[in-house]
Amino acid sequence: MNNSLEKLKNLKENNKNPFSISKFDVNSDVKSIFNQFASFEKLELEKKNISVKIAGRIMRIRNFGNLFFAVLRSFDGDIQLISIKNKDFNNLEVGDIIGVDGIICKTDKGELSVKVFDFQLLSKCLKSIPDFHYGFNDVEERFRNRHLDFIVNKKNRDILINRAKVISFIRNYLNQIGFVEMETPILVSEASGAQAKPFITHHNKLSRDLNLRIATEIPLKTLLIGGFEKIYELGRIFRNEGIDARHNPEFTTIEIYESYKDSEHMMRLTENLINSAKNFLFNDKEKLNFNGHEVEIKDFFEKMTMIESIKKFSGVDFTNVIEFEEAKKLALEHKVSLDGYQNSVGHIITLFFEKFVEEKLIQPTFIYEYPIETSPLAKTIKGKEKFADRFELFISGLEFANGYSELNDSEEQRIRFEAQTKEKNLGNEEIAGFDNEFVDALEYGMPPAGGLGIGIDRLVMLLNEVNNIREVIAFPQMKKRN
Repeated sequence: MNNSLEKLKNLKENNKNPFSISKFDVNSDVKSIFNQFASFEKLELEKKNISVKIAGRIMRIRNFGNLFFAVLRSFDGDIQLISIKNKDFNNLEVGDIIGVDGIICKTDKGELSVKVFDFQLLSKCLKSIPDFHYGFNDVEERFRNRHLDFIVNKKNRDILINRAKVISFIRNYLNQIGFVEMETPILVSEASGAQAKPFITHHNKLSRDLNLRIATEIPLKTLLIGGFEKIYELGRIFRNEGIDARHNPEFTTIEIYESYKDSEHMMRLTENLINSAKNFLFNDKEKLNFNGHEVEIKDFFEKMTMIESIKKFSGVDFTNVIEFEEAKKLALEHKVSLDGYQNSVGHIITLFFEKFVEEKLIQPTFIYEYPIETSPLAKTIKGKEKFADRFELFISGLEFANGYSELNDSEEQRIRFEAQTKEKNLGNEEIAGFDNEFVDALEYGMPPAGGLGIGIDRLVMLLNEVNNIREVIAFPQMKKRN
C-alpha cells in the first residue's frame, strides 16, 4: 500500500474520513484577500486581526521545525499558509484539498499570508501531482490529463476563463443589437451547410442513420423562411477530418443571419465583433502575437478579391481566363495538382489561392468574390455570374470567418446542389448530401439575407496568443495510446 493510501486508512480508522465531509463554509477568496489587504503593513494587519475561511488545494508544503508553510491554490489564485505547532498539518500532502480557518497576516518579508488556526481535510489526493514550481510541460500528457494540467498550470486554466468571457461578450453584443439566439438539431438527416465529411450515427427507435451536423446554416436559414429576421447560434460542430494544431473534429462556431442585409453588412459586423472582443479582453493592447506573426487588429480590415490576391502573390492573372483548358495549362505550369472532380476554372482559381495566397495573409484581410463552384449557398454577383457574393477573413494565414449574401432562389439552389452531387460522385468526399428539405422550404420564399460564420476556437486562440487549438478546448480529441 502506498503512503497516501496508508494515511487515508489511518484517517478513516480515526474517524477523520475526509470524504464524509459535504461542505465547508467559505467566506472569502484569494483574489478578494489580495485586493483588499495587499497594501496593508504587517503591524496594521496584526491590529485588525481579520479572520477568513478559505478553501483550496495544497500545491506546496515545507516545514522548519514546528513552523509549516504551504501554498494554497483556489480557483482565483494562490496564497501562502502559515501553521505553527500543528502536527496534523504535517500530515498533509501536495494535492490535498483543505478548508482553512485563519487570520490574514504578512511575513517579515512582506508576503501576504493566512495564519492557520484550524483546518479541515476535505479531500485526500491519492496520486502524485507534478511539481507546480517546475510545471507540467509534456504537451501530450497535458492534453490527455487536463485535470492535472489545470491543477498545475494556472495560465492554461486562465485561457478557458478568457474563452468563457469572449463567448459571453459575443452573446451580449449580439443580443444588445436585436439578435435572438437559436438552438438547432445536432442530429440531422443531411449533413449540409459546409464541405466536410460527417460523423454518422444510428437512431435505434427511428431505425435510421443520422449525421452529426457539420454546420448550423441550413436550419438557421429555414428559420429565416419562418419569419425570424436577426438570429444566431453558438454551438458545437462535428467534422470527421484530421487533427492538428489548427483543427479538432469537434469545435465551436457562431453563425449569424440577418434578413434584408448583404455580404458588405456582414463584413462590417465581423470587423466590429472581433475589434470589440479584443478591446473587451485587452483594451490597451494594439498588437497580438499569433502563429509566429505580430497581428494588428484595426477598425477596418484589408480587402482583396480572390483574383486580385492570386495576381499579387503569384503573378498569375485569372481576370480573362474563361476556358478550362487555359486554366489547366496555368495549373500545370505552376505545379498546381488537380483531382478528378476539380474540372472547372473556378476550382483551379481556388487551388491557386490555397497554394499561393492563404499563408501569406498575415494582417486581417477579407478575400471576396469566390468561384460559385466552391460557394453553393451564396448568391452570384450581378454581371459576374461565375462568382459568388462571398468573403472569408484570414489572419496569420488562417481562415477565421466566412460570410455571404445568401442564395434564396430555390431553383438556383437545386441546380447548385445537383452540381455538388456530381462532384461528390467524382470523388469529393467532403461534399454534403442533396438537401431536398431545404430546397422545398426555399420554395415558400426566404428574404434576402446576409450570413456569417466565425470559428470561436480560432478567435480564442488569437485573443489568447496561443498557436494550438487544443489549448483553447477543455478536452481535445486525442489518438489512442499505443
